Amino acid sequence: MKIAVLSRNQNLYSTRRLVEAIHQHGHESKVIDHLKCDLVMDDDGPSVYYQGVNLTDIDAVIPRIGASVTFYGTAVVRQFEMKKVFSALDSLAITRSRDKLRSLQILSRSGVKMPKTAFTNYSKDENKVLKHIGQAPVVIKLLEGTQGLGVVLAETNKAAKSVVEAFESLKTRVILQEFIEEAGGADIRAFIVNGKIVGAMKRQGKEGEFRSNLHRGGEAKIIKLSRAEKSTALLAAKSMGLAIAGVDMLQSKRGPMVLEVNSSPGLEGIEKATGIDVAGEIIQYVEQGASKKRIPKDKVKA
Repeated sequence: MKIAVLSRNQNLYSTRRLVEAIHQHGHESKVIDHLKCDLVMDDDGPSVYYQGVNLTDIDAVIPRIGASVTFYGTAVVRQFEMKKVFSALDSLAITRSRDKLRSLQILSRSGVKMPKTAFTNYSKDENKVLKHIGQAPVVIKLLEGTQGLGVVLAETNKAAKSVVEAFESLKTRVILQEFIEEAGGADIRAFIVNGKIVGAMKRQGKEGEFRSNLHRGGEAKIIKLSRAEKSTALLAAKSMGLAIAGVDMLQSKRGPMVLEVNSSPGLEGIEKATGIDVAGEIIQYVEQGASKKRIPKDKVKA
């Protein structure tokens, strides 16, 4: 089987590990920079060209689509889907997960526990929005922020108003979110593959830092999830329609609360913290999914 990893950089840890796992499972790999693909549509059906070659021999794709190129990246995934090529991630699910507001709406509808969150359309009355959340401190997040960037903790209502006003002056949309103080600058990431939690880690932010992202200098260690944490993570991934997901949660007095469901979770942190072959789990899932897509030759119409 020939499995393509859609990645802009073949030297990234996650990409390298997926390629290694593909080979370890006896398959052929191909790393494809999705931004360099040409999508062609005509009455012969959809085609994907890469480096001038029509990709007709791909059996499955594993999308590793960065947030900044979601539009074109998901268009490439969708083109493969139209060609009946198995994708480890549904293109629509990726799109949903990248829209912070939409993803929170979906999680809320599904009954997933989360910090109380509010959004408004450039309101001039910040006090009105803050009332929905409660008293400061409050977390203010850019809708387009990733890896902990564009996330601010406002210690007072006055500070929150100033931050919101500053963002609004730049015509940048933000959400306001309840601050879970008891989380202590730590969160949990549950890594899900095909409806199963294959590994989990607790990420602790640096001293004085309320964000726990590893990109911001946080540290990770293996953790055993509680029953409530497991069920919350699985419900969140299922609600988003993601077969592969990193579900980020906070431990609160009211139980686990979901912060985000990541459709392109990195493998380095989870594999190093847990020692689990997460890349291998992904390839096993791809094998199962691609085998169901195949049509026996005697069933193919001439």
